[in-house]
Amino acid sequence: MAQQSRFSKEPPYTHGQAPKTAVLLCNLGTPEAPESGALRRYLAEFLSDPRVVEIPKWLWLIILHGIILRVRPAKSAQKYAVIWTPEGSPLKVWTQTQAELLQARFDALGESVVVRYCMRYGQPSVASVMEQLRERGVTRVLVLPAYPQYCAATTASVFDAVYAWAKRARFVPELRFINHYHDEPTYILALGAKIRAHWATHGQAPMLIMSFHGVPERTLLLGDPYHCECLKTARLLAEHLGLQKNQYRVTFQSRFGKAKWLEPYTEPTVRALAQEGVEHIQVVCPGFTSDCLETLEEIAMEVRDAYLEDGGGRFEYIPCLNNESGWIDALSHVAHQHLQGWNLGPPLQSDLSASRAHALELGAKD
Repeated sequence: MAQQSRFSKEPPYTHGQAPKTAVLLCNLGTPEAPESGALRRYLAEFLSDPRVVEIPKWLWLIILHGIILRVRPAKSAQKYAVIWTPEGSPLKVWTQTQAELLQARFDALGESVVVRYCMRYGQPSVASVMEQLRERGVTRVLVLPAYPQYCAATTASVFDAVYAWAKRARFVPELRFINHYHDEPTYILALGAKIRAHWATHGQAPMLIMSFHGVPERTLLLGDPYHCECLKTARLLAEHLGLQKNQYRVTFQSRFGKAKWLEPYTEPTVRALAQEGVEHIQVVCPGFTSDCLETLEEIAMEVRDAYLEDGGGRFEYIPCLNNESGWIDALSHVAHQHLQGWNLGPPLQSDLSASRAHALELGAKD
């Protein structure tokens, strides 16, 4: 009996086919619906990733399937239901919109680049979109995570998913990966423009909270650059906005479990500000490029309630970059930086002739 190939079935190779380039914009993921069943499937995939939970697998699987997946899906579904839109999950809607707007930028420049989006967990999956790109004859893929700050639990996990797909492919396309762009000037400009636009309408609060997603403190001790990159983003943004050190705070949100995470935590910080008599605060989440559960429910609702509960006055959440023109500028700029050397359009015949002539000239000199 013939041994079955471990490679997936794919279109036959066409000799001499022109290279095709794609940009793959990848975000974290979202459940398909604000329902317990959908949340259970999503959380099972998300929390089974060893990049996300770094404890012995056998122990964690007992905890995950024996406790967490029995309790958390229903609670999470209730939270998702509050922010769900007629079009679906905000994170998915905004990520798809960003991919479409980025595609429009390439089209406007006359560049032959395919832009697609995917989710690390949930749908559309990394593998399914990579398959679609292969079916379109794409031979070069730039992987662009929607995370400006590098973290092994997010950025590296995206790369893992691409590698896992590539392991099953016979003809693997050329791959490039963007690690981070936390200090990219166009990204900082986009954040600054978003905040200034909010100030123009609502006024500037005496305190701006920059809340980033938290991770266990041990990741910093083990060499993950995430904490440092968050702080650099915050510093560059504060400098761009002309803020003094007493006008902003950097905090970390979304703590899970009992381990110590990066500090200071967002909710205790806003409670302390309320108790100190700070009557007006504004919160922005620079590390989130699309509004999602962690911004719309956790920050704009839970953290707001905590601030008001402890005597605070005016609380404002400044939305994520979402579909802002400056953010699409930043995505386009970052992508073009990493696409250098790849032909982004059909070469003109005159260019081909010039290249051949130059090659012949070099050969003659040799």
